[in-house]
Amino acid sequence: MAHIMQNYFDDIVRSTVDILKFDSSLKMAEGENGEYPFGKETADCLQFFLSLAESFGFETHNYDNYIGEVVYGNGEDFAVLAHLDVVPAGSGWKYPPFGGVINDDISDTGVEGRKIWGRGTLDDKTPAIVCLYALKALKDEGFIPHRKIKLIVGCNEECGWACIDHYNQVAKMPREGFTPDADFPVIYAEKGIYHFTLSIPVNDAPFSALKAGERVNMVCDLAETLLTKQAGAKLVDYENPVNGTSFSYDNTTNILRVRGKSAHGSTPHRGANALEALLLFLGSFHDDCKKAYDILFADALGLKQLQDETGALTMSPNIASFSGGVLKISTDIRFPATLDLKVITDKLDTLGLVYETDSYKAPLYNDPNGALISTLTNIYNAATGKNETPCAIGGGTYARALECGCGFGPYIPNTGDDVAHQPNEFITFDRIKLLSEIYYNAIKEISKPKYTRIGWVKVKR
Repeated sequence: MAHIMQNYFDDIVRSTVDILKFDSSLKMAEGENGEYPFGKETADCLQFFLSLAESFGFETHNYDNYIGEVVYGNGEDFAVLAHLDVVPAGSGWKYPPFGGVINDDISDTGVEGRKIWGRGTLDDKTPAIVCLYALKALKDEGFIPHRKIKLIVGCNEECGWACIDHYNQVAKMPREGFTPDADFPVIYAEKGIYHFTLSIPVNDAPFSALKAGERVNMVCDLAETLLTKQAGAKLVDYENPVNGTSFSYDNTTNILRVRGKSAHGSTPHRGANALEALLLFLGSFHDDCKKAYDILFADALGLKQLQDETGALTMSPNIASFSGGVLKISTDIRFPATLDLKVITDKLDTLGLVYETDSYKAPLYNDPNGALISTLTNIYNAATGKNETPCAIGGGTYARALECGCGFGPYIPNTGDDVAHQPNEFITFDRIKLLSEIYYNAIKEISKPKYTRIGWVKVKR
């Protein structure tokens, strides 16, 4: 039997294309006046979403262009936490990153089927739109939820979570919920996130300027440096061994550009780090540069050996700058959920170098057999015919903002379409249809009177 959400499919696609056209990446310069804390286009994107919800007859709230919510039902609050902001588009796009192009192109991806292309298709605009239409479908059929469903859409998830901080000041965050911004089947644990900047003195530097990366949580896809003539000459016989990266050198300006492939900072193996290739080259003839490479890429401290049931530590150095003889490199670390941060900082302390903590998010850990995790797992398995079990990830999601929260899609591991934070981000029509069924069923099941919160445990912070 066809699922009820098929009746809304064309509208979901149309609304997705419309919302993709907003470049809702962080633009601080525009937000300095306070009216648009993350830029006017991000605020416009939020208003588009809330206006769409209002047209469906829902109660909405815009909290000062930081974050908004759509409210449906009565009873104990339940959160569906999504976000409308995106990381910068970056380079290497085949189709306009904010165009919402639709076609059947399988080149480069190998993924068959009709697709929508654009920044935010997977992370996280399409899932947000699908969840909104799931609420509309429930409302249209006369379903009365025994929970107050709050579809909360933030505008600063990718860089700082100021949206969540603001929400907690002006509204009340539900205790329980999920975020459609992770992997299926269900994420019961998330690694800790630690961002730090390491300062490495470079004596007699083989360059006078160096710049790499855009965001600490994006694998560096472009690194540029102004080499000395002596350093530039060494490129003649140098063979770059870092797969997926390429060198371009201008003999006239002595500028070396290294290009790579972006990916989410929690999955550095899916990208190709341009900074890694650059430091490996510089380190082939300069000791201080080799030291930087050894610490941050060759893992001289053994940080990547740390692991538990939630996986091994990952380390992704993604931003670099050079000034006053000091090379500063900002790194994204995702560490096992049962590990204490002090284990990492103790190792960094042994370097004898200056480092600064830029941000820290404690790990999340929920009972994999609790009611929320079990219910969502069963819904996913019923929709897909699989028999999956809850898992852990390195990504950091809004689930951490809840007392009992978890990640719930939209990614399905090993399907070839986990392209968040990468160029040519896309979502297939088939995935939209699956998400529509799953999120509709999840919200409906959790809103029934029989749902109880058996098996809650306090989130480890």
